[in-house]
Amino acid sequence: MATVIQADESQESRTTPPPARTGRADRVRHPAALIRLVAGVCWILLVLLLAGYARSSVFGLDSDVARGVDLLPWPPAKLTAALCGTALLTVPLGFAVDRVLRGDGRRVADAVLAAVLAYGLTLGLDLLAGDLTTLTHPLPAGLGRTDPVYGHFAPVLAFMTALGTAGRRRWRTALAVTLTLSGLSGLVTGYATPLSLLLALLLGWTTAHAARYAVGEPVASPAEGQIATALAGTGVRPDAVLTLGTGRYLVTQHGGGPDLDVHLLDRYAQASGLLGHLWLALRLRTAPRPLGLRPLRAGLEHQTLLGHAASAAGARTRLPVAVVELGPDAALVAYRRLDARPFAELFAELPEPPEPPEPPGPPGEGLPDSLPHGLPDGPTDAELRDAWQQLALLQRRRIAHRSLSPNTVLLDAEGRVHLVGLARGEIAASELLLRLDVAGLLAVLAVYAGPERAVRAAIEVLGPGPVGTALPLLQPIALARDTRAALARHRSLAADLRAEVQRRMPQAPAEPVRLERLRPRVLLTVVAGIAAGYALLQFLFSLDTNPVNLVTGADPLWLAGAAFWAAASYPVATFAFSGFVPEKLSFRSTLAAQTAGSFVKVASPGGVGGLALNTRYLQCAGIPTAQAMSSIGVSQLFGLVLHMLQLAVFSALVGVNGAEFGSGSSPLPKGWVLGLAGAVGAVAAVSVAAVPRLRRRAQTLLRPLRAEVLPRLLDLAQHPGKLAGGVAGQLMVSMCFVLCLYCCTRAVGQYPGFNAVAVGFLAGNAAGNVVPTPGGVGGVEGLMSFMLATTGHIDNAGALAAVMLFRILTFMLPVLPGWAAFAWLQRRRAI
Repeated sequence: MATVIQADESQESRTTPPPARTGRADRVRHPAALIRLVAGVCWILLVLLLAGYARSSVFGLDSDVARGVDLLPWPPAKLTAALCGTALLTVPLGFAVDRVLRGDGRRVADAVLAAVLAYGLTLGLDLLAGDLTTLTHPLPAGLGRTDPVYGHFAPVLAFMTALGTAGRRRWRTALAVTLTLSGLSGLVTGYATPLSLLLALLLGWTTAHAARYAVGEPVASPAEGQIATALAGTGVRPDAVLTLGTGRYLVTQHGGGPDLDVHLLDRYAQASGLLGHLWLALRLRTAPRPLGLRPLRAGLEHQTLLGHAASAAGARTRLPVAVVELGPDAALVAYRRLDARPFAELFAELPEPPEPPEPPGPPGEGLPDSLPHGLPDGPTDAELRDAWQQLALLQRRRIAHRSLSPNTVLLDAEGRVHLVGLARGEIAASELLLRLDVAGLLAVLAVYAGPERAVRAAIEVLGPGPVGTALPLLQPIALARDTRAALARHRSLAADLRAEVQRRMPQAPAEPVRLERLRPRVLLTVVAGIAAGYALLQFLFSLDTNPVNLVTGADPLWLAGAAFWAAASYPVATFAFSGFVPEKLSFRSTLAAQTAGSFVKVASPGGVGGLALNTRYLQCAGIPTAQAMSSIGVSQLFGLVLHMLQLAVFSALVGVNGAEFGSGSSPLPKGWVLGLAGAVGAVAAVSVAAVPRLRRRAQTLLRPLRAEVLPRLLDLAQHPGKLAGGVAGQLMVSMCFVLCLYCCTRAVGQYPGFNAVAVGFLAGNAAGNVVPTPGGVGGVEGLMSFMLATTGHIDNAGALAAVMLFRILTFMLPVLPGWAAFAWLQRRRAI
């Protein structure tokens, strides 16, 4: 996070200027430097991988360059190399002298540090990558080999980048020409290779950003006289400049001109909170682009354009009257000063309703104060309507504010509302962004006037349509940070606001719109899945089992049988799923939903993704949510019972027929699962019945089963045909997978018993619903191969090969058709 403190740029100045605040950092760690550092490290690793594994391509490129060099005249090449070497040192030296003369000595010192660091990393990389012959070649006259990182490229580029060439076109051009000619001369004279040049450039660029982030970039606040001089060149007649706070100034003018509120835009302002905005942009589809990722001039132009566009629309906001650059890294924006204060300072928030006292107290005890801290209890109805009229003027021109909060809605002494803080706004905004503004202003006004008054004023000005469409966007992640904080101080205000909108417009859609692009738990699941997959691949290759050769080396007839049973599991699963839903479902859509489950389980642990998809499918099919979830619950309950019964039966059969195929006696005793399950169940039942705390806990857990699943099961009992089809489908789905795994074992040349294969699958599939990785990656393969080798008496390598072939057919290959089915269901609005 940026180690700076920035004042809220959207908050207006008070009538009486506050005392100047100190606390502005002399240096700032810009998160953009950290992002470039990470990107540079990734590119360096990519070049090293290319040098290590794409050897023939690299050698071919080197030979092509050598043949091109032979066509050049030799004496001029040597002369050019000498001149370029001199220029490579002269350009950074001249740039450093220029910066020192301009009073930027701190940056020069930082640049020297970056150059020294780059030189040290160059020497270290020369030692580590010296064995990569793709980065080097023999020197002329047999003097050894070239260095993996070419010459002084890295220190020079690190020095210039750390010193900063933004906005200095002449120095950037001189550096580009010098580096280009020096690189060509290195290739001509044989002291460089193409990859060594690229590696030197990447190393210098990456080291410069590492140094800039480590020590921070120096930021100097402009003097008040410098601000007055800069503004005087734009037609402003400054009389006095008063510092209001961090990056904010009050400028009075000669001759009674209007006072100006001046904001400083520099590296300090861009860096403040950038990592938080980047994380929000990663998570939220509608998040504004972080200001720190824009060039300073682009941000300056955007902010000025939004101010003029809002004023042209007739909305009351801050009007920019002057814009001036102080250099390549700083600029000033002067606004006409508003004699207004934010709602957050003018009004008291709604009091939280007190908890009802247990014993009745005296009259009036526990009632909230209507005027806490002596502030007014809220805006008037006229002021509420004026706020909505200002937003309506912006929306008429399709201008999105995007930062509505208690600090950006201002009220002046005449009762007029001003909307400020448009720096993150957008012109020609989409309908979704305009709806977000309506939701944001609803939340802000509800904090100070209550949900009923805020919604009533919105309907009077905007009409019921825009207010109703904002209901699905009344969610915390869609609101500004200050608004979320204000709502968080009131436990039920957000729910009351949604209820008020829905009460006035019952036909409005109430389901929240999905705004998140990436949820934290999804990110953790993906990371866990990647880690498990990597560990699995390492395990496979350590056993000399190549997954790519499993399919090509398998018996084609048994492989075809395995593919057939894997494909047959989807229509069978469709019958099983439909059997637990009394309502009539489309077979085609239900089949597509079961196929799409193979896609969603790639990004979700166990069967969580499939459960969510099936629930959503039933909801879109017109089945109420309670009945849909009850059907899923009945299906899962029957599936669990049938799975355990199958595991017990096949385990008992393995105990009886363990000597089949010459395997000897089975290590699993007869009926071991039934005995173990009976013993565990008896102990659990006695414990629950004897301990009151466990009994209450069991009642709490079983209440949803009694309240939802059992009534649904009674409904299904009135359709015995569908229920029987569902039960038979559940059994047949398991048998399809058992047959698929059995065919896979025969395809790789193993001969276990069918009962042993069934036990291996049922035990491994149970693990897949427990391991918190996508599709149970890692747990399924490990336990299934262990059980298959143990019960089937085959070697570990053969069991692992069979399981991997099974997972290719049932987990990896169905992902693409699952994605197609998922997209088809989305187009038909079936999910």
